Amino acid sequence: MNTINFSDIPGNSNLFLDYLYEFDKVDDIYGINFREIEKYPALFSKITSIPRYFRDELTSIIFDQYGDYKPSKLTRMHIEELSEQNTIAIITGQQLGIFGGPLYTFYKTITAIKLAKQLSEIYEDFNFVPLFWMEGDDHDFNEIKSFNILGQDNSLKNISYEDGKREDLNRGSTSRIKFGKGVDEVYKQLEAELRDNDFKEDVLTVLRDSYLEGDTFEESFRQLLFEFFDEEGLIIFNPSDKKVKELLAPVFRKEIIDFRQHVDGVIERSADLEERYHAQVKVRPVNLFINESDGRYALDPDEGIFRVKGKRKTYNQDELLYELEKDPSKFSPNVLLRPICQDFLFPTGAYVAGPAEISYFAQVMPLYNEYEIPAPVIYPRAAATLLERNVIKILDKYELSVHDIMLDEKILNHRIVGSLSKHNINELFSGSREQVEKLFDDMTEKLVGIDPNLKNVVDKNRQKVLQGFEQLHNKALGAEERSHETALRQVDKVRAVLFPDGAPQERKLSFVYFAYKHGLDIMKYIFNELSINKFEHQIIEL
Repeated sequence: MNTINFSDIPGNSNLFLDYLYEFDKVDDIYGINFREIEKYPALFSKITSIPRYFRDELTSIIFDQYGDYKPSKLTRMHIEELSEQNTIAIITGQQLGIFGGPLYTFYKTITAIKLAKQLSEIYEDFNFVPLFWMEGDDHDFNEIKSFNILGQDNSLKNISYEDGKREDLNRGSTSRIKFGKGVDEVYKQLEAELRDNDFKEDVLTVLRDSYLEGDTFEESFRQLLFEFFDEEGLIIFNPSDKKVKELLAPVFRKEIIDFRQHVDGVIERSADLEERYHAQVKVRPVNLFINESDGRYALDPDEGIFRVKGKRKTYNQDELLYELEKDPSKFSPNVLLRPICQDFLFPTGAYVAGPAEISYFAQVMPLYNEYEIPAPVIYPRAAATLLERNVIKILDKYELSVHDIMLDEKILNHRIVGSLSKHNINELFSGSREQVEKLFDDMTEKLVGIDPNLKNVVDKNRQKVLQGFEQLHNKALGAEERSHETALRQVDKVRAVLFPDGAPQERKLSFVYFAYKHGLDIMKYIFNELSINKFEHQIIEL
């Protein structure tokens, strides 16, 4: 299998790259090197030694969340093992993107499942269970309402679920949003973009069974994950559950009481990160949201009270603590407190994270100390580009690699044209420009000897000639590109599927596109092919 180093892929941050390849530079930030697997048992022993009085209750809650679902024997076993002292959870999570969101959601899930299996084979003293944390407390509806495929014209198509409400409306936690009639329009748009083939109806059936009018985003997302990963023993967990919030009340209470102490540590860490790298997340004074009747709102402290941001409403500390005691489900963590909630509930040995998550975990680390919870290993998710046979043929034809497709489009086009052309336009103009420059240099030297004022005249003429020269160069390149339009169109199609909209395929395209072209079994194929130990971007040939 071919791979690409993450440093060769545009857009990856220096913090993420150092975490992967030069951990000694960030050791003081993260503490645990994910590559040093021999050190895992000490962490696991520390995690499992922590008393969790609610183990049995949490296990019961998870079974209740499955409702009418009939989880596989392996999944049931994993849920039951959560009540045992020697169990370690391998967790990943994601927002509830329609149809699963981008491809990387599935790669994260596969990484967590495979890592749990791998650790089970190495460390027999512990049970390892994979768990998906459905991030439904988030209220950013715009981030989850749409997905991308390539349409019949090979261009990127964004298909969006619209609920008929204004875009800036605070809809509250996305887990509770129900699909309305707009979901039918999603299917109409999708069907219009997919030509009939042997797999189209199967894909649409799975989607329609998962995403129905009247179902919530949480219910639909769960159904889709269950469809693909239940047989692999994946536990699907809903943290928005009212009973879960009751278990999390101590975390919320401590944040309300000690928020100043908490935020000081996060601010100090964020300032250090800004000097060395970057701070991924904007720090807020309180890491909690409160659910009001009309949405989910941040809390801002102000001279002894807490203001509900965006509303003319305030609480003092006693009132807020009373609201918490009365109904913990009104509260939810922000992005920095969410990992603390996760690892308060579960004996988390590893969290499978993408590049942005790895970056924001750098800011979370001080909170682990505040809550006296051991931080898990932050394990990089597997990353991949799916490479189809017709795409391979075009790459081979023009002697290109997947990495080449990630180059600036203009640079790539010039390179392709240059390789196909009988004339090297760039070389021709480069040599000619040097001759023109030398001609004007010689002219300047001689004319200045006659009259120094002539230098300005020569310089102005030099500038005019070189500008005309550059225009002629660009026109020549354009003419040459037009003579190779077929080749450029083919490469443009390849770019659309490998690096759509200037981003890695896994961050833009939905699994729907590839399942439609290759069948639903493609998920099993990806599951088998994806390596979780390479720590480079993988190229998976289909």
